[in-house]
Amino acid sequence: MPTSSVTPRIGARILLLDRADRVLLIHALDPTDPGHRWWELPGGGLDDGEDLEDAALRELAEETGITLTALDRKLWVRESRFRYKDRDHHRIDHVFLARTSSTAPQVALKPTENEKAGLIERRWWSADDLRQCGDKLLPANLSALLDDLLADRFSHTPLRLTS
Repeated sequence: MPTSSVTPRIGARILLLDRADRVLLIHALDPTDPGHRWWELPGGGLDDGEDLEDAALRELAEETGITLTALDRKLWVRESRFRYKDRDHHRIDHVFLARTSSTAPQVALKPTENEKAGLIERRWWSADDLRQCGDKLLPANLSALLDDLLADRFSHTPLRLTS
């Protein structure tokens, strides 16, 4: 099936910063292609009837155990097409900024079966660490986006990213 015919799935993710301005990323892999690995922001698809902000907060709690009551502004919308588990996928992810004073989980993780199969680790990254990362990042320009955000050079209008 050509990728262009796949209906996009809408998702929500969080660029979560701690008190030291480190960003939380999830290291994942494709269970059908374990050599295909990447680091991404916590988040995932919307449930039926769920809005973007609620989905982002739910996904963060399920994937990291960190609970928040509010999000900051929307930073970007990223459209991507990719292969995962031998299928074509089309995603449109809305990414929100959030900050936390605690990096420790507050609730039990609730990973889906898919997440259990593909999760490698969770890690907090400084901007310097991220700039030196040789692994695949999603989005690929995450380091530059974080640098702009931390230097207050980031657009006040959500960016449109594609990959």
